[in-house]
Amino acid sequence: MAGLSVDEKYALISRNLQEVLGEDKIKAVLKERDLKVYWGTATTGKPHIAYFVPMSKLADFLKAGCEVTILFADLHAYLDNMKAPWSLLEKRCEYYQRVIKAMLKSIGVPLEKLKFVKGTDYELSREYTLDVYRLSSMVTEHDAKKAGAEVVKQVDHPLLSGMLYPGLQALDEEYLKCDAQFGGVDQRKIFTFAEKYLPKLGYAQRAHLMNPMVPGLAGAKMSSSDDSSKIDLLDSAAQVKKKLKMAFCEPGNVTDNGVLAFVKHVLFNVKDNSELLIERKEEFGGNKIYTNYEDIEKDFQSVALHPGDLKAAVVRDLNELMEPIRVEFESADNKKLVAEAYPVEKKKKGPPAPKNSASELPLSPNRLDIRVGKIVSVEKHPDADTLYVEKVDLGEETPRTVVSGLAGLVPMEDLQDSLRVFLCNLKPQKMRGIESQAMLLCASSSEPSIVEPLIPAEGSKIGDRVTFTGADNCQPDEQLNPKKKVWDKLQEDLAVDSLCKAMWKDCGMTTESGVVTCASLKTVPIK
Repeated sequence: MAGLSVDEKYALISRNLQEVLGEDKIKAVLKERDLKVYWGTATTGKPHIAYFVPMSKLADFLKAGCEVTILFADLHAYLDNMKAPWSLLEKRCEYYQRVIKAMLKSIGVPLEKLKFVKGTDYELSREYTLDVYRLSSMVTEHDAKKAGAEVVKQVDHPLLSGMLYPGLQALDEEYLKCDAQFGGVDQRKIFTFAEKYLPKLGYAQRAHLMNPMVPGLAGAKMSSSDDSSKIDLLDSAAQVKKKLKMAFCEPGNVTDNGVLAFVKHVLFNVKDNSELLIERKEEFGGNKIYTNYEDIEKDFQSVALHPGDLKAAVVRDLNELMEPIRVEFESADNKKLVAEAYPVEKKKKGPPAPKNSASELPLSPNRLDIRVGKIVSVEKHPDADTLYVEKVDLGEETPRTVVSGLAGLVPMEDLQDSLRVFLCNLKPQKMRGIESQAMLLCASSSEPSIVEPLIPAEGSKIGDRVTFTGADNCQPDEQLNPKKKVWDKLQEDLAVDSLCKAMWKDCGMTTESGVVTCASLKTVPIK
């Protein structure tokens, strides 16, 4: 797109971004020459469809005449709590290169205009290593932890490697000789870290371009390690249809809606003169062609556009984008690469457990792995009127899916964003086609039929363990054996007392912050 003015180039560079740090720097460069931008991705889990969002943005940069470098950050992947084992780094990096190039080709981005770099090609050099040491002599533990808080995996006892991660990402700006770094808004703290520390090393401060975080299919951030939240780039057409059918897409909700976000940031960006065809029967309004995203959002918010019709259109267009990638990875060479980069671990058979070992353990309610969780999304089950499907943050790497029979008994708005109490070591089971990975514990009255989810004590935090004061002190079973009926036997004595307190016999159910209760029910069982 030759002949663009500085303002036209900047408009392309900044469109659909959530935030830009250093707008003046960018415009000053554009007055002199083309902007040099880099985008990096750590080679950890398999890339998913949300990667189309930065890919479509890279297309904008190229249209604006930018020089674009893609960094395959293999060393970063290892440093981030060893998400990618050293032995797999080379294969995973190769997989990322091939699949991202296939993505770019599928949306018409010319590869010859891009520069591809692997982190270990320069990050192990003498000069870079000395800069890491120089930087480590300036950065406090507090600043390193703060910078990586939204990106580096957070654990109770973090490795030193995770604190090096932000510094390496900052140094990459200098060693890749970019004017601006591009990434998700979750990287903002690393970007401001780079702006603070690079000048202290005598290097220029760069600008930063931030994409919004696209919600996953469950409403939260799309994750490479949560199959229910994302669609893998090599998923079949049938898998895409199934996952999108179950995707969170509440009528009228235009804020935490991964389906709408994908339409906005990908389907209306990857091609010039984009449009979305909604196919439906005449009795439901007939076919309609949308030529801009704003009209789609307006109709969806007013419920003139049904979630089912929107999903069907996205399934069709998404499969069209993914088909060239699937075809490319049908080759024997690429299939071998996938298997080597992401080997399926075979479970090792250990020695047989001693007979009656489970029965020898005390029948203590503390064998139940009960935790405080936050319900980050709730929607009706697509195939069952009496069931809700919730996504629950239990302090683990990814939210769990929980299916509860509360539709018609507890309003969805009472559950959304609330802290509740969940039994987490039952064997997962499918409920009308959706696997439930925990149980929401509730006080329950049969006559009249009233259900009240248990409420953790004020001050309780996500992931807090719930225990029973006075009961035998033991660790929870890794998974309750259904054949031993441990839960069935313990559940017989679970109830709320006359003060609405949750109890097992005479033992109170508590977190570190206090007693677990329900809203109003008294002397009824907990189920």
